[in-house]
Amino acid sequence: MAAKPSLHVILAGPRGFCAGVDRAIKIVEEALKRHGAPVYVRHEIVHNRFVVEALERQGAVFVEELDEIPDDGQPVVFSAHGVPKSIPAEAQRRQMFFLDATCPLVSKVHREAEHHFSRQRHIFLIGHAGHPEVIGTMGQLPEGAVTLVEDEAQAMRVTPPPGASLAFITQTTLSVDDTAGIVRALQSRFPDIAAPAKEDICYATTNRQAAVKEIAPQVDMMIVVGAPNSSNSVRLVEVAGRAGCGKAVMVQRGRELDLAAVEGVSRIGITAGASAPEVLVEEVIERLREGYDLTIQEIVVAEEKITFKLPAALATA
Repeated sequence: MAAKPSLHVILAGPRGFCAGVDRAIKIVEEALKRHGAPVYVRHEIVHNRFVVEALERQGAVFVEELDEIPDDGQPVVFSAHGVPKSIPAEAQRRQMFFLDATCPLVSKVHREAEHHFSRQRHIFLIGHAGHPEVIGTMGQLPEGAVTLVEDEAQAMRVTPPPGASLAFITQTTLSVDDTAGIVRALQSRFPDIAAPAKEDICYATTNRQAAVKEIAPQVDMMIVVGAPNSSNSVRLVEVAGRAGCGKAVMVQRGRELDLAAVEGVSRIGITAGASAPEVLVEEVIERLREGYDLTIQEIVVAEEKITFKLPAALATA
């Protein structure tokens, strides 16, 4: 039997689950333990089908809107991406028992938006139209209070209300480099625009992009384990390409990886978006083992020790 060709794998560190995703999943699991099935979850708790299906097997029922949920007294969980204020208001009106799994770093952006609004500033939100986090953030304030800015071209032509004081906030899962360009464009046009006290792009997004930038020039191919509707995962593919990796692909599961795409590659990088569990990275490694003799190295650019507490309704014994 012919020997398998050798392949050097560089794992990006950090990769995979962040503290906000970890907390959101634990909220659903803990609610199921305490209250039994079903536990309803509005929208995917995090953008990963593997995670969603695992929770479904435990008794979670995923819905898009509250009107799909019967009045049976069972818990309702709001996803890690955050929701418009109208959603908890509707849940309260229906006397639902709801648990908010919004990532605390997204909640921080919501509070910033309210702070700027209370000071009568018009807000530019840097983010992607239609993303649940953007819908949730814009939904903290009355219509017209926030203008979405998606790219530098928009930043150069966006028109604020006449005479308005201005501020900007950002989605937490954006490309660090793209966002910096948009911010520069806004600040060049509006020198007095108020900025976040601390950057809105979350530590996990920043660290995962930094690890990819470090590894990308050293490999022939980068595999991002993640979902196509996960903003931070899509950004990792883009960052790898810009950082000098000739081929960057996303897969959701190990079985999706076409080994033919790896032919001729001697060094490969692997990372995972913030909503992808490590077991999926292991699947990709096992898939590569089917065709290659692997040596594995890890490059770690940051240590993450952040954890977030569960909501009070679940934290008490």
